[in-house]
Amino acid sequence: MKIAVIGLGYIGLPTAIMFANHGQHVIGIDLKEDAVNMLNAGKIHIEEPGLQTELTKALLSGNFKAQLNLEESDVFIVAVPTPNKADAYLSCDLTHVVDAVSKTIPYLEKGNVIILESTIAPRTTEDVVKPMLEEAGFIVGQDIFLVHCPERVLPGKIIHELVHNNRIIGGLTPACIEAGKQVYGVFVQGELIEASAGAAELSKLMENTFRDVNIALANELAKIGDTLGINALEVIEMANKHPRVNLHQPGPGVGGHCLAVDPYFIVAATPSNTPLIQQARAINNSMPDFIVEKVKNFMADIDGKKVTVFGVTYKGDVDDIRESPALEIVELLEKETAFEVSVFDPHVKASWIDPDLEKAVANSDLVCVLTDHSEFKTVTAEQFKGMKQQHIFDTKHVIPELEKVAIYNMGNLYEMQKSSKKLVPIAE
Repeated sequence: MKIAVIGLGYIGLPTAIMFANHGQHVIGIDLKEDAVNMLNAGKIHIEEPGLQTELTKALLSGNFKAQLNLEESDVFIVAVPTPNKADAYLSCDLTHVVDAVSKTIPYLEKGNVIILESTIAPRTTEDVVKPMLEEAGFIVGQDIFLVHCPERVLPGKIIHELVHNNRIIGGLTPACIEAGKQVYGVFVQGELIEASAGAAELSKLMENTFRDVNIALANELAKIGDTLGINALEVIEMANKHPRVNLHQPGPGVGGHCLAVDPYFIVAATPSNTPLIQQARAINNSMPDFIVEKVKNFMADIDGKKVTVFGVTYKGDVDDIRESPALEIVELLEKETAFEVSVFDPHVKASWIDPDLEKAVANSDLVCVLTDHSEFKTVTAEQFKGMKQQHIFDTKHVIPELEKVAIYNMGNLYEMQKSSKKLVPIAE
């Protein structure tokens, strides 16, 4: 089977390599010439554990190559970005999907399979892509098999989860579903779940929306605890000992290409039916401002002049900064002329990021931890001796106890402003 994977990003590249390492002939298509050249030279352009080894294996087998242009294939997998539009409900921008499908049409032959892996708004497969194929003269379900198979993997564990996670096969017809199952049956060991395309689209969006809503509840709890002087993390730990409770963890906001994006696709499709989803988005979007306000107040209390940010990726142990709330926090802090800002992140290389932890914290009054990288879980007190004042605001609750270092987290926020804040009294 010859497979063309369009889009060699965080999902497209691992998917392409996985098919190649299971005996399929794969061409990976990307618009970025530098990425194509890097891959053909044997070097991955994204950070993902195990992916470099898998790429080397795929290239040595001769089953994978990257290129700029499409060619005839048996299967076309679309794995391109679907960002938010700048409209009232931040709806799904299908520009890249439509462009990718348009470019496949001249190469389509009867019996080909088109699979949309990109996260898309409900009914996109049926209302947008199917008409494109029909206009080109194909009968979907007979000539061409159209399927939506959303990715459901966790960055940092993509190689394992591509194989072992269940996979939703959302087809427009039973024949489309069967064609999709034959493709993913090459390597997927999890269940191949049969579904309509619309149900597959909405299921993926709701999986991420579920998490976004529950994180919003945890973030709201952190604010409640701050106001009432109650440790929110302690509350969460105790509540989760209940057999039917699983509260999520609060943090500096929600980022990434899924949780901070996907809920809006549902909202845009049916605004009047999504007040809870919209409120959850608003709560999570408020967290960067909330964190910065806590930092500003604390720095004023201690007469601080320098803040060091630890971590700018949207989650730990990856180099992905898409939709990262940490970036927004850095930007907000840099607008404050009252103090200096330095940034340390061992997973991101950029001119504005200090590659050395001890240099980044030198003469700093406060370290603000915004990402849960593994490196932060093993820091020592010695590494912070260069600070002018040894305070850490750990929004991800990952820093170990350190001698002579004051550590604040999302549970004991109220302790950051003991001198300047009065707790809310109990209402009579």
